[in-house]
Amino acid sequence: MNEQIKDTKDFLQNISDILHRSIAENFPDSWVLVFQIFAKFILLVLVIYLLDFVVKIIINLFFRFFVDGEKYPVLKSIYKSRITNSFGHLIALSFGSYALYSVFYRHPKSFEFLERSIHFAIVIVIGGMMFRTLKAIEYFYQLKKDYYRIVALKAILQTVRTLGIFIISVVAICVIFGISGTTILGSLGAMTAIIVLVFRDTILGFVTGIHVAASKNLKVGDWIGIPKYNLEGTIQDINVLTTKIQNFDKTISTIPTYDLLSTEVKNIQKMSESNTRRIKKSIIFNIKSFRFLDDELIAKLQEINLIKDYLAKKQIEISNSKTGIQNQEKLINGQQLTNIGTFRKYVYEYLLHNKNIDSGETILVRQMEITSQGLPLEIYCFTNDSKWENFEQIQSDIFDHLLVASKEFDLEIMQISIKI
Repeated sequence: MNEQIKDTKDFLQNISDILHRSIAENFPDSWVLVFQIFAKFILLVLVIYLLDFVVKIIINLFFRFFVDGEKYPVLKSIYKSRITNSFGHLIALSFGSYALYSVFYRHPKSFEFLERSIHFAIVIVIGGMMFRTLKAIEYFYQLKKDYYRIVALKAILQTVRTLGIFIISVVAICVIFGISGTTILGSLGAMTAIIVLVFRDTILGFVTGIHVAASKNLKVGDWIGIPKYNLEGTIQDINVLTTKIQNFDKTISTIPTYDLLSTEVKNIQKMSESNTRRIKKSIIFNIKSFRFLDDELIAKLQEINLIKDYLAKKQIEISNSKTGIQNQEKLINGQQLTNIGTFRKYVYEYLLHNKNIDSGETILVRQMEITSQGLPLEIYCFTNDSKWENFEQIQSDIFDHLLVASKEFDLEIMQISIKI
C-alpha cells in the first residue's frame, strides 16, 4: 500500500516537473511563474475530476443492482437521493488534498491557499451529503408508504436543513479565513441585537418570501383580499420590504411584505380561475307582514310557474294533515303555508333556474338572526362569471327581481322612512 502511494506521488511529481520545464522553455521569463501555477492548477483539477468520475461510476454500478425499492428500500433511497455522488466527490477531494503537495511541491507558498480551497469544497460536499441524507430519509418513508410519518418528518427535516445551512456557513467561513468558530459565534452574539433592530423589516420580509415560495399560497398576479386594510386587488410585485397591490380603481396600495405572513390574506385567485363568484347578500323583511296563506293568496300565487307544482303538492299535504282535526277552518290549526316560507321557496327555484347561477355549487336561501330591523333573508349562491362588471350586473338583476317579486307575496321590505 505504501509503495502504491509512493508511486502515485512520484507519478504526479514527474508530470508536474514536465509541465514546469516545458513552460520555462517556451514562455517569456515574466510570465513563466504565472503559467506554471495555472497549468499545475488545471492538472490538479483534472486529477480530482477524473477520480471523481471513476469513483461515481463504480459506486453507482454497485447500487444499481439494488434498485428494487421493495427488497432494498434503504439502498434504493440512498441511490435515488444521490448520496453516492457526494461520496465520490468526497473521495476525489480527499485525494486532491493529498495530491496538491506533489503537484505544487516547487511552489510551497501556494499550499495554504490550495488547502483552504479544497477544504472549503469538502465542507460544501459534506453539507450537500447531509441534505441528500435527509432527502433519503424522506424517500425511504415514501417507499414504505408511511404517509402519516412523512407529514411529521417534513417539518423536522426542514428545521434540520435550516440549522445545517447555518452550521455549514459558519464552518465554511472559518475554513476560508482561517479563524476559529468561537470568534464568529461570539461576534454574532454581540451583534444580534443591532442586526435585528436595524434589519427587522428586511429579515421578516425575507422569511415571508421564503414562506410564500415554499407554501405556494401567493404569487404575482393573484387576486387577493386583506380585511385588515379593507383592501382587494391584484398583486403587482413582492419584494423583501413591500408588496404592491393594484386595486380595481387602478390605484396602487403598498403594504409591508411581512403582513402576508402575520395578517389574514384571502386568495381569491382560485375563484377567478374557476370562473365563479359568490353572492352573499340579504333582504330584510318586516315581521309584521308575515302571515298564513289564505285561499285567495294561494290562488294568486298558483299563477307563478316556478312554485305552481310546489303549491299543489303542499295543498294535498295540508288537506291530508287536517283530516280529523277540530276547527280545521282556522288557518293556525294543523299544517299551513306562510307567505315568507313560500317566498323563500320561490327564491330558491328562481336561483336554481337562473342561467347566470352555477347550479353545481351551493345554493342557499336562509333566514338569519332576527334583529330590531326585521328578519334578514340571505341569498347564498355562485355566479358562473367571475368578471367583476358581469358579476355586479348579475347580482343587481337578481335583487331587482326579488325586491319587486316580494310584493306578490304581500311581504314588506324594511326601509328607513324620512320625514320631510
